[in-house]
Formats: sequence, C-alpha cells, structure tokens
Amino acid sequence: MNSKLIEFRESLNMSQKDMASALGISSSFYIKIELGQRNPSFNFIKKMKEKFNINVDEIFFKKQSHEMCINNQRQVV
Repeated sequence: MNSKLIEFRESLNMSQKDMASALGISSSFYIKIELGQRNPSFNFIKKMKEKFNINVDEIFFKKQSHEMCINNQRQVV
C-alpha cells in the first residue's frame, strides 16, 4: 500500500475517483496503485508532478531504499 500517496490525496480532500479523474486515468487503475497492486507508470508519475507541482520522489520512492543504494555504492568504492 502506498500510504504516502493516500496521505497526499487525502490532504487535497479528494476521493480516489476525483484523483483518477484529475490525472486522466481510470479509477480502478488509480486504486490499484494505492493498494500496491500496480506500479505507477512513468506517465502517471509525470502527470502527478505536472498537475500538482510536487516532488514525486517523496511519494513514490522510499528514503530507506535510497539510503541502501548510497551505502552499497560506498562499499564498492
């Protein structure tokens, strides 16, 4: 489940249907992204960024994964 996406949507007082409509996608596709059953496509992320002028990294990319990547790079060097 993408709790950050849910929190973002709720902060806008939007329903899942409203968010899907704002992004020009089906409600079922949007709901599957929130539930973690589908990964967001590049176009979905691009629409989120353009429509809401947000930093999508904070919603879709976990900080922990980013830190692990950095730590792994340090071990290789």
